[in-house]
Amino acid sequence: MMKIKSMVFCLFVCMFTACTTGRNKNIIHIGMVDGWAEGVAMTHIAKVIMEEKGYRVVIQRATPDMILASMNNGDTDLYMDVWLPLTHGSKVAKFPNLKALGTSYNHARNGLVVPDYVTIDRIEELKKHEKEFDKRIIGIEKGAGITRAIDQVVTDYGLDYKHVNSSTVAMITELQNAIKAKRWIVVAGWQPHWMFAKMKLKFLEDPKKTLGEAEQIKIFARKNFNVEQPELAVFFSKVSFDESTMADLLSKMEESKDKDRTAKQWIEQHNNLVAGWLE
Repeated sequence: MMKIKSMVFCLFVCMFTACTTGRNKNIIHIGMVDGWAEGVAMTHIAKVIMEEKGYRVVIQRATPDMILASMNNGDTDLYMDVWLPLTHGSKVAKFPNLKALGTSYNHARNGLVVPDYVTIDRIEELKKHEKEFDKRIIGIEKGAGITRAIDQVVTDYGLDYKHVNSSTVAMITELQNAIKAKRWIVVAGWQPHWMFAKMKLKFLEDPKKTLGEAEQIKIFARKNFNVEQPELAVFFSKVSFDESTMADLLSKMEESKDKDRTAKQWIEQHNNLVAGWLE
C-alpha cells in the first residue's frame, strides 16, 4: 500500500512539474539590442501586432551573443536582427537549435563611413590621412559582428589606426560633434540606419571585400517555434521591409519617445503592407 501511495505521489509531482514548467503559448519572448535602430524598430512593430492578436510580448534586452544563446537554450523565442552572411554568420553557426523564419530586409550593408565633405573614397586612402583622422576608427560595442569585421579591415589594409569601441550611441554622438566642427572622422556604419537620413554620409569603398557585400537581415527563432506557434511562424516568414518603408520607419522611430505608440501609428499608415503579412 505504501508503495502504491508513493507511486501515486511521484506521478502527481511529475504531472505538477510538467504543468508548471510548460511554456505559456500566449507569452512571446523576443530579443532586442538597445541602440540598434533597425532591430528596435522592427521589434516594436512586431510587438504591437502580436499584442493586438492577444499575445503578451516580453522584450529581452541583451547583446546578440546572449540573445542567440538564450534562443538556442529555448528561453527566448525570437530575434529579428540577424545579419547574414558575414556579420552574424559565425555567431549563428555556434548554435544548432536556431531556425530562420524569414528575411525582413534585403539591402543591408556594413562599412566604414565618413561625412560627405571628407575627400577620400576608398579604405586604403586612410593611410595617407592618419593625421586628419587622428589614427582612430570610431566603433561600437565589442560584441557586435561589425566590430570583428572592422578589426579585420585594419589588418587586411595594414592600417595604423586604433579601433575605438564604446557604444552605438557614443559613436553617433561623436559623429554628430565632428560634423558640427567639420572635422574628419571615420566610423563603423551600416544601413539601414536613420543616421543616413539625418546626416550627409558616404561609405568608403572596400575593394578587398573584407566587410562583405550586401547583407540580409533575417528573423530567427528557437527550435520548434514553428511547430508550437505555426501562425506566428507564418507571420514572421512574411514580415519584410523595402528600402523606402524601412527608411520611413527608422526616421519616425528615431524621433519617438514612445516606441509602441509610434509603431501603432506606422502600422495604421502602412495598413496594406501589414495586412499582407497577416494573410
